[in-house]
Amino acid sequence: MKASTRKLILPGTIVALIVATVILAPVLPLQDTRGMDIPHRFAGPSAAHWLGQDEFGRDVLSRLIWGGRASLFIAVGSAVLAAIAGTTLGLLGGYFRGVVELFTVRAAEIILCLPPLLLALLVVTILGAGTWPLILALTILYTPNYARVVYAATQQVRGLDFVTAQRAMGTHPLKILVRTILPNVLPPLLVQMSLVVASAMVIESGLSFLGLGVVPPTPSWGLMIRAARGAMEVAPLLLVWPSLALAGTILTFNLLCDRLQSALDPRAVTAGGALWLRPRSREAKKPVTPVAAPAEAPLLEISDMSIAVHDMELVRRVSLTVRPGETVALVGESGSGKTLTGLAMTGLLPDTLRVTGGSAVYTTRDGTAVDLAKLDEEGIRKLRGDEISMVFQDAAASLNPVLRIGDQLGEAIQAHHQISGEALQKRIVDLLRHVGIPDPERRHRAYPHELSGGQRQRAMIALAVANSPRLLIADEPTTALDPTIQAQILQLFAQLKKDTPGMGMIFVTHDLAVVAEIADRVTVMYAGEVVEEGPVAEVFARPRHPYTAALISSVPESGAERLTAIPGTVPSPRNMPTGCRFAPRCGFATAECESRSPKAEHPAADRVTRCFRWENVT
Repeated sequence: MKASTRKLILPGTIVALIVATVILAPVLPLQDTRGMDIPHRFAGPSAAHWLGQDEFGRDVLSRLIWGGRASLFIAVGSAVLAAIAGTTLGLLGGYFRGVVELFTVRAAEIILCLPPLLLALLVVTILGAGTWPLILALTILYTPNYARVVYAATQQVRGLDFVTAQRAMGTHPLKILVRTILPNVLPPLLVQMSLVVASAMVIESGLSFLGLGVVPPTPSWGLMIRAARGAMEVAPLLLVWPSLALAGTILTFNLLCDRLQSALDPRAVTAGGALWLRPRSREAKKPVTPVAAPAEAPLLEISDMSIAVHDMELVRRVSLTVRPGETVALVGESGSGKTLTGLAMTGLLPDTLRVTGGSAVYTTRDGTAVDLAKLDEEGIRKLRGDEISMVFQDAAASLNPVLRIGDQLGEAIQAHHQISGEALQKRIVDLLRHVGIPDPERRHRAYPHELSGGQRQRAMIALAVANSPRLLIADEPTTALDPTIQAQILQLFAQLKKDTPGMGMIFVTHDLAVVAEIADRVTVMYAGEVVEEGPVAEVFARPRHPYTAALISSVPESGAERLTAIPGTVPSPRNMPTGCRFAPRCGFATAECESRSPKAEHPAADRVTRCFRWENVT
């Protein structure tokens, strides 16, 4: 038994005993809670009355148990109803933002403007005292608390790579909310649950104490405390018993939920999985029948595409072409716009960024040309994960930590294909075997944290190629790996390219050695612009832009005594040079380079460079 599970035994047992006792109150051999014995009022503990008798001679133990039944029912019932309502509002508002956020989370927050006890008093005063009006009042009171907690957690999880990866697979937003985001926001939700149950019990007891909660003669801990207040000098134990029951129950619930927060996190358990996760079979909406595109049609043709945040341009007039079966490498220093260009192809740009110009025409399996830059979310989602897939840099962050590898692969497949049961299971195992994960029959049941770095990256690649995409975008997939694993991943990409002759690939990297090994053509980017493009062998042998030449010179060679560094830094998007963006760092720069921006030149039929002095570059 794991340590996290052992820690649940004590609080879990106590809570189970409390809940079982109050639930079984009708069948337990308890005395009548309404049976009065005036001559023996305020009597102390005895064999017949273990906790004594109250001001009317009624049995304190019986009333304590029945009072716990009322208090727990109200507190837990209101906490659950508020959790359902608040979680729904928080998920929708945190994921969709905009108008949805305004009418969900922000609308619910209006309730927070009112003092909690006064709001409860208002609702109870309007609806009258009783159990159900009190549950309704507490539900209204605590719904915004859940909404804010879930909203904040959703905002945090929404921006993580594994959610972006889910979107890249073409998964429906509602399924992402339920299967990906909700499990990851569950730990703070449990903490909030414990707080709400504790707070609801206190408010219920307070309202009952004031005579606005549970209606006598039904017992509750608040009513018992109210009645005992007037007899503190005569029978002080009458105040002690309900107070101990209230405080002890609250503390035990808090401890249990705190322990559950750790136990339910699959990153803290073995491959057996979290306590609450169970694999489920899911059906897709429609089958997909691949149709070969015309061989002569470009797979992807980007023309003069620009990307901006507010009024600041980050990528300017980028153009590149990917043909069927071709691997195009995007290279450049950090901040050159490589990743943004790749994300724009899948509609995964951050909310603050937008494509401001140009086009990105993609040819689908059936030969239809669509402009990716102009597709709405629904249109691009149908292509993501099916026709166009993406491999992200950090597999550890891109894989959902609360789902098994096999479940994530199954979701990626079922998002676009009608397959389930044994056929789906076989497809998952075959995919893992195809990408080189050992013992796939067992490994598909593992969580991401149970795999090595290389295995996680292979699993990420399996997710990307699960539906045999026509265009695969790989965003620096080998950066975080050691050289041995990096070489294995590159071999895997080469094998995938061989096994899928018509698949085009955009390989984003800053490693020129990787480019030389895997790419057919290379597109060099600097400060958001394409500065050179051409076949890899020709560009590396004879660069036609000073920046390309500088990148090649900066690659360490065997026997070199010193590394050659490019002077200066990449300019900030807020302070771009007036002319050529590379001019401040260029040894070939002239006055013309500093005054106006160079246009694209063609040194050869299949070469492009953006330089006035390309003929002088060696």
